[in-house]
Amino acid sequence: MSAVWKYFQVDDKNVSIAKCNPAEDESANAAGSFQEERKMPGDSAKAQTITAKVAQMIAMSDLPFAFVENPGFLMLMEHIEPRFEMPSRHYFTEKALPALHKKIFDKVLVLLSDAPHVSFTTDIWSSSVAPMSLLSLTAQWIDSSFVLRRATLHVREFRGSHTAERIQQSIENMLNNWGIDKERVHVILRDNAANMKKAMRDMGVRSLGCVAHSCQLCVQEGLLSQRSVTEILANARKIVGHFKHSPLAYSRLEDIQMDLHMDIKRLQQDVQTRWNSSLYMLQSLLEQKRALSVFAAERTLPAALTAYQWELMSKVADVLSPFEELTKVVSRETATAADVIPAITVLIRVLSRERDEDQGIRTMKRTLLDAVEKRFADVETEPLFYIATLLDPRYKDGQSANLLLAKEHLIQEVAKSEGMRVASAVPEETGAAAEPVNKAPRHEGCSSLDSAFEEILQRGSHRPGP
Repeated sequence: MSAVWKYFQVDDKNVSIAKCNPAEDESANAAGSFQEERKMPGDSAKAQTITAKVAQMIAMSDLPFAFVENPGFLMLMEHIEPRFEMPSRHYFTEKALPALHKKIFDKVLVLLSDAPHVSFTTDIWSSSVAPMSLLSLTAQWIDSSFVLRRATLHVREFRGSHTAERIQQSIENMLNNWGIDKERVHVILRDNAANMKKAMRDMGVRSLGCVAHSCQLCVQEGLLSQRSVTEILANARKIVGHFKHSPLAYSRLEDIQMDLHMDIKRLQQDVQTRWNSSLYMLQSLLEQKRALSVFAAERTLPAALTAYQWELMSKVADVLSPFEELTKVVSRETATAADVIPAITVLIRVLSRERDEDQGIRTMKRTLLDAVEKRFADVETEPLFYIATLLDPRYKDGQSANLLLAKEHLIQEVAKSEGMRVASAVPEETGAAAEPVNKAPRHEGCSSLDSAFEEILQRGSHRPGP
């Protein structure tokens, strides 16, 4: 007997009519069987395309491999394409992601092979989710079409002691993995740790310290230089910590914010390794000053701030704000070496201004200025910085001695690359200087850095006068 009669029954009154049997719970019906037969093969072009896109989503969104077994995600995929059968997490771990890595590796390798010179950034940091250290290496270069390219080449676990020798070996292995010899290394941007500096020297490559990291060290010196400032920071941490550890206190603070028609915002806790988090903490307290005053009138806080301390807190935040602006300028994706000299010059000019409002923070401000001048003392004598500044249309009109030196250095480099002698190529600079043109800076809005930057452009100078 044919298997079809498992699903149909002949009508008792009319043998020419067959009725479909009701589906049983423990077995699939005919429609379900036909649906199973319509599942697309895993090796079909469409199935492979969908699998590749899922792998890209996992990589780009930093998702766990178990995401492909998430019921909600499977329900979505079933709705979008019922015929597609999701591979297991092990398939993505062992095949899909390795295939995607190889594809991207080969693509980046081709792009890097056409670059005569490549710049790099490297850093060692501790993972926030696991007890391990990681060593990274990113590359930036300009291709034949004069398009800026970027790629993260490696993020590897760095086990053992962080000695200069081990750092050097690891970075050399990374460069060799991409077929990049040291002659093609333009510069490596690193932090200011002694082991990093020594590793770069021993490699025989040019390196520069991270500007943002240097700013971090400057601010740490400034914040610790004045006792009244350290006391404010200590009291601020106690107040914020009280609300962080007491949901009841936070609930009452939110009620007060609503009663005062203020935006519901939480206080920011600072982190020791991020100086700008201290600024954010002070700013959040100043923003919630009214709400905190009402709260303090009702309940006891672990620390009380006097009117003088509130005023001093506002001054500290104002002094630190230019450092935050500078950090953002040099940390954005479009930042270049050309931004460093103007940004540091502007910061020094802002810190050099003496105001009556500086009462109570003069020691801190003077310490910050001394720290900036000390840590960035060589910034204008570094060819990578002053040549980049000369070539940037926003800054090239300055007529400082260092910029004149940069022009000579640039001409020598161009002449060297073309195999020419430079003796007769250096132009005289004794003629009258052209009127500087006001270039539009990249800063948005108006701030103390913006105003000082405009002053520098107006005067055609890159350093404040005596």
